Amino acid sequence: MTEPTGRRERKKARTRKSLADAALELFLDRGYDQVSVKDVADAADVSVTTLFKHFPSKEALVFDEEDDIEAGLVAAVRERAPGQSIPQALREHLLRTQDLAKDPRYAPFLRMVEGTPTLRDYSHRMWMRHETAVAQAIAEETGAPEGDVTCAALARFALETRGLIQRHTDPRRAAEAAFALLERGWAATHPGQRPGLTGTDQG
Repeated sequence: MTEPTGRRERKKARTRKSLADAALELFLDRGYDQVSVKDVADAADVSVTTLFKHFPSKEALVFDEEDDIEAGLVAAVRERAPGQSIPQALREHLLRTQDLAKDPRYAPFLRMVEGTPTLRDYSHRMWMRHETAVAQAIAEETGAPEGDVTCAALARFALETRGLIQRHTDPRRAAEAAFALLERGWAATHPGQRPGLTGTDQG
């Protein structure tokens, strides 16, 4: 009984990946606004109806790893190294995501998103949806009550730094500067946690 379900899930995953890959190739080649949903469906050899079963909107085709992104952020908080503060863990996680820049398609992808108001706004809204999950993980790690404002603030401000990091010519320098502020503020409101300042922070 479990094998058919497994096959169905694998087929769904393949279809979803095929759609996302086709969409990215078309968007980068022609431009986001010049490609229709039907163009993507035809390229992936599925119907438009099938496409919308996997992606609720055209914008969603561009950002197909939302669940993985949230899981990664939460894991950064919960699985941080001993002695590493939560701001440090989030900083290093965001910097690791910059490794995507080594993919030759990343720079044109980022230019496409930044140059398309619809995608830029959607990307920001999608990214900030993870705020609740990250804040909850921070609260659980620190024993703070649910809905704690400082945990929510750290989650929000940490997520908002992504744009600064992506646009800066030196991502690590930008991340260290932004998170130095968060680190000190977090340590001041949570004195029981080590600030864990880096050499740059101490300077």
